[in-house]
Amino acid sequence: MSPKKTTLPEPAAVQPLAVNTRKLSRVGARPGFLDYLVQLWDYRHFVFYDARARVLNGTRRDRLGSAWLILNPILNGLTYYVIFGLLLHTNRGIENFLGYLVVGIFMFQLSAGAITSGARSVHNSKSVVQAFNFPRATLVIGANLRELLMGVPMILAMLLIIIVLPPAESITWRWILILPAIALQFVFNLGVGLILARIVSRVHDVTHLIPFGMRAWMYGSAIFYSYDRFITHPQILALVKINPLFNVIDIVRNCLLYDTLPAWRSWGILSAWALGALAIGIVFFWRGEETYGRS
Repeated sequence: MSPKKTTLPEPAAVQPLAVNTRKLSRVGARPGFLDYLVQLWDYRHFVFYDARARVLNGTRRDRLGSAWLILNPILNGLTYYVIFGLLLHTNRGIENFLGYLVVGIFMFQLSAGAITSGARSVHNSKSVVQAFNFPRATLVIGANLRELLMGVPMILAMLLIIIVLPPAESITWRWILILPAIALQFVFNLGVGLILARIVSRVHDVTHLIPFGMRAWMYGSAIFYSYDRFITHPQILALVKINPLFNVIDIVRNCLLYDTLPAWRSWGILSAWALGALAIGIVFFWRGEETYGRS
């Protein structure tokens, strides 16, 4: 008796499927600029918590821990005070030279740390960039936010020094004006960091030039001397007065040391630099979005 033959079903007919390729995008492709800004906003919580965690963990290996966030600028201030105040006598004609010096060093260090960290952020995170898909500008924003959070105890120490050490300054309502000045400084630091981050990601040798540039910038920001005493050349004096870091330092000095409202010209110059640097920086960085992480 022969086994029954199994009847197989007829194969289903292949039906054509319409696919809208307009909604497909290449993996790793650069999004539109507005879409890119929306993505950055969506990552805001992660950026903040990551920056805060890195600040808390950054000094755990040191015995003094977070105290070094305050000790470093204080030791720098003492060093510069001995060299420029006691040895070179650049303090002549400057009222409250100690406060003048402390404000200059502390405020400049905020920018120096933020710009340097932002410039190196993409290159130092190359493995993360190659492994995950996310807007790369979050790395620069996170580095700048981390430096700002690290600067909070430093700013508090600066205020304490001004209040305690003679000639002690009194607290006035003008002290609150340092907050918008620091906010504009943060925006400027972020813009410069975005520009440098793209350049460093392609040419890593630039990182060796950044410390020299920051040092020259520091000497050109009237931190250790009064610009109207040592600079007599009108063109050089004009460059100093439009220097964004000189203007933020000058604003904070007027508010904290001399109980004077900062000139509108200083606010205007600082605002123009901050907004201009951010606008150029975010567009320049976005245009190179597809190139980050490549060998």
